[in-house]
Amino acid sequence: MNEHSIRTRLLQNILVPLALTWLVSSLLVIALASHFAQKAFDRSLLDDAYLLASRVVLGLDKGGMKLELKLTSQDLGTVLFDQSESVFFAIYNEQGELVAGHPGLVSAHAAIERAPVFEDIYFQNKTMRSVILHRFQPLNFYVVVAQTTESQSDLLHSLLWVTGVPQIVLLVLLGLGLRRAIQKEIDPLLHLEQGILSRDVSDLSPLTDIRGSRDVRRLAEAFNDLLRRLKDGVRAQREFTGNVAHELRTPLAGIRALAEYGLQQEDPQQWHAQLQAIVKSEERATHLVDQLLALAYADEAEQGLPLQVLRLDTLVREVVIRYLPKAHAMGVDLGAEGLEEAIWVIGLPALIEGILVNLIDNALRHGQPADGSAACVTVALTLPVAPGHAIANTQVVLSVTDNGMGIAPSQQALVQARWQRADAQAAVKGGFGLGLSIIKAYAHLLKAPVQWLSGPSGSGLQVRLYLTKVTSPAHPVKVMPTLV
Repeated sequence: MNEHSIRTRLLQNILVPLALTWLVSSLLVIALASHFAQKAFDRSLLDDAYLLASRVVLGLDKGGMKLELKLTSQDLGTVLFDQSESVFFAIYNEQGELVAGHPGLVSAHAAIERAPVFEDIYFQNKTMRSVILHRFQPLNFYVVVAQTTESQSDLLHSLLWVTGVPQIVLLVLLGLGLRRAIQKEIDPLLHLEQGILSRDVSDLSPLTDIRGSRDVRRLAEAFNDLLRRLKDGVRAQREFTGNVAHELRTPLAGIRALAEYGLQQEDPQQWHAQLQAIVKSEERATHLVDQLLALAYADEAEQGLPLQVLRLDTLVREVVIRYLPKAHAMGVDLGAEGLEEAIWVIGLPALIEGILVNLIDNALRHGQPADGSAACVTVALTLPVAPGHAIANTQVVLSVTDNGMGIAPSQQALVQARWQRADAQAAVKGGFGLGLSIIKAYAHLLKAPVQWLSGPSGSGLQVRLYLTKVTSPAHPVKVMPTLV
């Protein structure tokens, strides 16, 4: 596992390729310099060979005509003069006999090559560069010129030092500069790390004093966003735990009191009555737990849910039918209107059903008229009929209306908050202060406006939920903005 720091890895990733590039470029420069320097030296050797060949003439000998070099010792010294190198030459006739020059300076290519040939040879215990030039006038002969290569080697070494050492120094300086620059860029990350490590485990507040580049700030902002989400999650968990502990205490204490009272009785009828009371208390406790879980679900779904097209009239009909036995047992006239035609809306069945269930449940519990007359709860689907309204024929209204005491406008905001009740009478009838807050939370997730109004006759309560209407199940989903 690679555990090097970011600084070390950045330096490696920058300097290693840079050093390899420098090495390859330096070798290429040296190779090119050596190639062109060699061509220059070879050209000088070839010029000397041509000059010597131009001074070869025919001369008289006892046996006839022969080749000879027409150069004085002074001229020969001038031709072969070199300030730093030793120059040697040899001229051979067609039979390989030495005409002039240094004996032993021969080449295997002399008899077979016609063009000038350059090669490295070993002569007088020295490595030399030589050229063989073949000529045909006045007779066939060839000239060999050789020269030591110390100056050429010295030139390449000088070139290596002149080009290599400064580049190595620059590379070292660049590495030091990069190290300092990288450290400067990494310091904000270290500052961010210290800020995180120095925090208490319960401190979920956003980070402040963020320094550095845009990338570091974006990292800090992402971390702050994570802290906010964690804070919301912890808050929701604490609130849920506190809600459960607080709200279940009363029904559980009631169940225990009923059980203890029943154990003190000897009459089986008293036992039966206490068991029935325990069952009812358990039902209220179960209802409370369901509402707590519904609120926790709404809190966790705050990021938004994928909505879909659903048939609203069928869903409303099923919920109303489910509540008919309970309404009949409580003596409440539960009815429905506007379910004759198919109505398609955008939403989620679980959320709409949760809203409708809580509305009907609250209406059954708290919708009793103050004058003692028969309670009536009506679930209706209607369309907005306001002339010229911008949302006319694009929304459908799901409403639940009762003829009870209603809720005063000054208390509507209060009862929508968790654990609040409109008055003491609501508490006596088993309200736990969660139903209306669940409605508000679910409506927010559905992006559906909610209205709290008085009943048509001026008494009671009417709650309206505005859902986006579509023409068919295949209609594209378009979410309306929240207008609470």
